[in-house]
Amino acid sequence: MMSRRAIRLLPTQVLVLGFASMIIIGALLLSLPVASSTGESIGFLNALFEATSAVCVTGLMVVDTADDLSLFGQLVIITLIQIGGLGFMTMATMVFLLLGKRITLRERVMIQEALNESKLQGVVRLTRNIVGMTFLIEGIGALILALRFVPMYGWTKGLYFSIFHAISAFCNAGFDLMGGYRNFTGFTDDFIVNFAMMGLIICGGLGFSVLLDICRNRRFKKWSLHTKVVVCVTAALIGAGALFFFIVEFNNPATLGGQNWKGKVLGALFQSVTARTAGFYTIDQDSLTDASKFMTIILMFIGASPAGTGGGIKTTTASVILLAVLNVIRGRHDVEVFGRRISYAIVNRALAITVISFIMLVSITMVLSLVEPYEFVDVLFETASALGTVGLATFNNADLSGISKMFIIMTMFAGRVGPLTLTLALAKRMAGDTGNVKYPEGKLMVG
Repeated sequence: MMSRRAIRLLPTQVLVLGFASMIIIGALLLSLPVASSTGESIGFLNALFEATSAVCVTGLMVVDTADDLSLFGQLVIITLIQIGGLGFMTMATMVFLLLGKRITLRERVMIQEALNESKLQGVVRLTRNIVGMTFLIEGIGALILALRFVPMYGWTKGLYFSIFHAISAFCNAGFDLMGGYRNFTGFTDDFIVNFAMMGLIICGGLGFSVLLDICRNRRFKKWSLHTKVVVCVTAALIGAGALFFFIVEFNNPATLGGQNWKGKVLGALFQSVTARTAGFYTIDQDSLTDASKFMTIILMFIGASPAGTGGGIKTTTASVILLAVLNVIRGRHDVEVFGRRISYAIVNRALAITVISFIMLVSITMVLSLVEPYEFVDVLFETASALGTVGLATFNNADLSGISKMFIIMTMFAGRVGPLTLTLALAKRMAGDTGNVKYPEGKLMVG
């Protein structure tokens, strides 16, 4: 009876249950006394919060990874981050391949939907390429970080720090081992650490299909439409965000005001990059001006790109909405970009994702503002960080009430699987609509 019910599960339901099961397993492991640095359990709710944050590659924390977790607990965290970053079906596929198990058609469909691919052909080969590329990029990042961490901490600890932070950065997770909730505030003007971390964050956020396309086709003209849009929007958001933070925080003594020119430039650039769902920070988030906090909220809401390790509504979704608005202003009928027309099915899907994500952002913010004593902008910042699976915060999450922790847990989970599930559900609904029945057109005044 159970097997029949399992067979009836939709691929999207399998993906959601897969992520949920990994969170539960991680929470049980992190709640063990051996996972704590003190030998006492951190409590199941805190363990559930940490496990959700790790699997959903968010980075919001209620315990300090370096100070409060043992080596066992830290290894559990980084394992959950790697699984969450690659995706449940990608990891499951690699396990099946290592065990010599044949990948069935149903499993290939699940992989296709998990990777947000349009074609079923070649998804297993794509999975192998994704895993290989992930380990290669993380390995290169770890070697670069080792140039700084090994001289600072010695070979053993330095290499461990390098590998941990390379995985966490590529997966856009935001977990760190610096201790004292300091994150990377001690490296604001460090060129090697900043560019290694930013490179890993950007590579993870671009999306695996984009990385593969760039590797195969070195020229911009040969890139797919998706790759062109992702790269251009990503570059524009990073550049605009960095310029904004540089100007607004230039004289703020608590952030960039006390830095030299190199520190100001690197600090502004890192803030713009990390707001795209990474969660690391080199300047104190609580000390940001309200204008910078709001800009960070906007960047967190947009997030990274499809089929990547980041969250948010995605760069392509935001670009489609913007193009549709410009299309109305210009009085054009078709939405076009780079000489290609965007179908209205994609426009409607992007609009639905944006609206539902915005409703979730507003609803959770209102609930948290009723039960928490923090300023509204800080509560909005926290909600956007959880929904966009970013991990930045302007206050210590350990001080949140139990009910607020549960809402943040649900928000992080929804941010990781919600937009994808919504897109697939809409796609199925649209695919089933033959369009044979059409109602008479009606007039409605808007604006």
